Amino acid sequence: MTKAPAFAAVDWGTTSFRLWLLAEDGGVVAERRSGEGLTSLTREAFAGVLERHLEAAGASTSLPVVICGMAGSRQGWIEARYLDLPARLDDIVDNAVAAPGTNRRVLILPGLAQRVEERADVIRGEETQLIGAATRFGAAGANGIYCMPGTHSKWVRTQEGRVTGFSTYMTGELFSVMAAHSILAHTVAGAETDPDLPAFAEAVVAGHGDPARLTNQLFSIRGRQLLFGETPEAASARLSGFIIGAELAGSGCTEGGGAVRLIASGRLAALYRSAFAAIGVSVDEIDADEAVRLGLAQAARSLRLTDTGRLSA
Repeated sequence: MTKAPAFAAVDWGTTSFRLWLLAEDGGVVAERRSGEGLTSLTREAFAGVLERHLEAAGASTSLPVVICGMAGSRQGWIEARYLDLPARLDDIVDNAVAAPGTNRRVLILPGLAQRVEERADVIRGEETQLIGAATRFGAAGANGIYCMPGTHSKWVRTQEGRVTGFSTYMTGELFSVMAAHSILAHTVAGAETDPDLPAFAEAVVAGHGDPARLTNQLFSIRGRQLLFGETPEAASARLSGFIIGAELAGSGCTEGGGAVRLIASGRLAALYRSAFAAIGVSVDEIDADEAVRLGLAQAARSLRLTDTGRLSA
């Protein structure tokens, strides 16, 4: 028997839209995905896009919605202002903002800001994955270091349920630019990165061990192909490995000896799992989609968006 949806959860990114209708126990009743992210919408279009997907998913006209991501940015539906660090995870939910122009209850979660000039940084969207991961890991999730890889990888430190600092690394974007628009474009020739190739682990170790040489390491990929005939597959593995290795060096993930909590899905999860193994760092994993759903469910429960307010974590 199909469960009735208790609320809708939306992760609204820069280039993507993901919606789930969730039951009170957090189970997925229906799902919708599209490319209707922030960059393709005007402010006036957000309400219409949401309603169209809710109707297609079979939602009632009164079903409440909780949203994270770029819908709450300055260019989005309505600005949900960044919360300054240090901030408790509960503070994120407590500062949700109501969206205008809709007849249903729609709340948008804010992001986080690190207002330190030499380490100025922002998070919007990943904070909800963090809430979900902390919920899944229980008491142990209140302290530690979290890695959320992507176009812009996020590293977050928490202490007693409070976000104390974070850093963003342009790892995925740098890889894309180098692979498509640099002298290495012909060297990698569109090859997919295989994290199981020895070249990947070798490059991770080298990038982690000597990040100051990153640009030199990157050019060595071309040298290897010209002088030793290295394949595009190995070249792509090295390109990814060097950049990820430098990211890991900057993160300080080897300090303290504890496990890193990896929030990732699919290919990214495999890449970072292999990278952490190459430098001897243990990880606890949670799927990124699961984490954001858990985070949005936790937010809905705290905000009492359902009749009972008793959503399962």
